[in-house]
Amino acid sequence: MRPGYDLAVIGAGPAGVAGALTASLAGLDVVLIDAAARPGGQYFRHLPEGFGAEAPGALHRGLDRFTRQWETLNGRADVLLGHRVWAVERADGAVTVRCLEGDREERPRTVVARRLLIATGAHDRPLPFPGWDLPGVLTAGGAQALLKGNLVVAGRRVVVAGTGPFLLPVAAGLAGAGADVRGVYEANGRFGLARHPLLAAGKTGEALGYGASLARHRVPYHGRQAVIAAHGEDALTHVTVARLDRDWRPISARTVECDTLAYGYGFVPQLELPVQLGCATHTGADGGPVVTVDAGLRTSVPGVYAAGEPTGVGGAVLAEVEGRIAGRSAAADLGRRVRPLPRLSRRRDRLAAFARALLEAYPVRPGWQEWLHDDTLVCRCEEVPLSAVREARELGATDARSVKLLARPGMGWCQGRMCGYAVACLAGEDPAAPRRPLAQPIRLGDLAAVTRPPLEGRSR
Repeated sequence: MRPGYDLAVIGAGPAGVAGALTASLAGLDVVLIDAAARPGGQYFRHLPEGFGAEAPGALHRGLDRFTRQWETLNGRADVLLGHRVWAVERADGAVTVRCLEGDREERPRTVVARRLLIATGAHDRPLPFPGWDLPGVLTAGGAQALLKGNLVVAGRRVVVAGTGPFLLPVAAGLAGAGADVRGVYEANGRFGLARHPLLAAGKTGEALGYGASLARHRVPYHGRQAVIAAHGEDALTHVTVARLDRDWRPISARTVECDTLAYGYGFVPQLELPVQLGCATHTGADGGPVVTVDAGLRTSVPGVYAAGEPTGVGGAVLAEVEGRIAGRSAAADLGRRVRPLPRLSRRRDRLAAFARALLEAYPVRPGWQEWLHDDTLVCRCEEVPLSAVREARELGATDARSVKLLARPGMGWCQGRMCGYAVACLAGEDPAAPRRPLAQPIRLGDLAAVTRPPLEGRSR
């Protein structure tokens, strides 16, 4: 099929929008594809008029910048929102992107381009614990998405727990929206970046802004503490909070009443599409897989670029910079004249160094496995308890794949996105890159329609 575009960009977050805009300004015919109904990705996925005053000025400035980029891009490129990409293929010097358009009545769509930029972002990384399947228990990102995307407060009495600085904006946002936030429980130390004062200097103001917001709403912030169990019959009523040693083994415990728990232990890059194409990956700073790219954000597959969280979780500012670099690389590789911008690469290096320091400062410690009981569900989709995983190990399973074949964790609706990290750790190995032939659920009837003619590019 003839390429309809010079560049297809998957993902309308900071990286994808910056990459698409940069490439279009360089003269490329660009199409931007995203599954959501609105642009912004996980970071800016909210209605601007509903965004409260709890965020520091840096975030407001970032939103303003993103909004201007989006408005400029809309007049220069094709934008396909509400399109879920379920497969990508590369052949004869072109990349085919297969999508499902719409919500209830999905329609297959096909886009063909000469180059592809993957900016698919990341999703929450949960850890299992007793009671994590109760109504009222959700990821920190889920609570943030409800608030930003729909102006819905997840609960009335909320506990925020896990590790990493992302807990701060979640707690500040919920408190500012009227929730009674009972506390923020950070499993690592409260001052994780104290050993990197120069790298953290640029984020000090933002952190102080969140700290001031928590203080104003009288939300306590505890270090070396974690939620190790959730309790309730039909819904969450209280959680067990434990003081931890340096390896996250519980030392002492108490209960905190709440009707909602928002928790998170970092993020997992969404790598289904680059892995489908055969892009090389390597182990990132947090022990998980990330896409391998060169200085121009080119992957190991010719004509395919990656930017943002797929190259390593680093936040919106780094994602935008990487998107700009990838867009410039795509334009240069297609013969457009692009003026060198060495300061952009230097800025990416500084931001990437901060991101690595952040991941090293807030790691997931192995002691979380001691929070589990034999009947604790490891895989919620297939209702696989820890005892089944242990039995698989006793039967000879030596890796996560063998455990999956014997006990079925990861075979349910989410296809291991929620339990994959935990199963890999329980199997004694680092998490592997996902290998799924289909990146999104698709009906058999839609598979039969993959020969529909591709979408043509913009008329010149």
